[in-house]
Amino acid sequence: MKQQLRVAAYAVCVRDDEMLLARWVAKDGAKRWTLPGGGMDHGEDPVHTVVREVEEETGYLTEPTALLGVDSIRRAWHHKIGGHGDWHGLRIIYEAQVTGGVLRNETGGSTDLAAWHPLDAVPSLARVELVDIGLDLWRERPPVGRSRLTGRANL
Repeated sequence: MKQQLRVAAYAVCVRDDEMLLARWVAKDGAKRWTLPGGGMDHGEDPVHTVVREVEEETGYLTEPTALLGVDSIRRAWHHKIGGHGDWHGLRIIYEAQVTGGVLRNETGGSTDLAAWHPLDAVPSLARVELVDIGLDLWRERPPVGRSRLTGRANL
């Protein structure tokens, strides 16, 4: 069985009771809102990753202000040619504030829109589970940085 690890960093940006989200486009064309952020390059510091990824996906310059937590997720996959696999995502989640830049959409990446959403409207959005985990960490500030929602989608 092939094993794959992906480490990524994401930002929870909230201001004026609105949350910044990016709309992720899946390989099958499905579109769901997610936290801005993404995969860490080899040798890259996670703080640099989140700043780079938020700018790529939203146009905003940000400053991480707190480490909210770490989320771990696993998914099994099967390909007719590639056999079975075990994918493990390690997601580092920061609180961040916008310090500059102008809101814009990413072109040529994994997201197609960036927008602010009222916090009370987020539950009605088509979104990935990471949005709920990020909001839970932001609201609850658990001492060990683990959301009570972590582990729902593991193998």
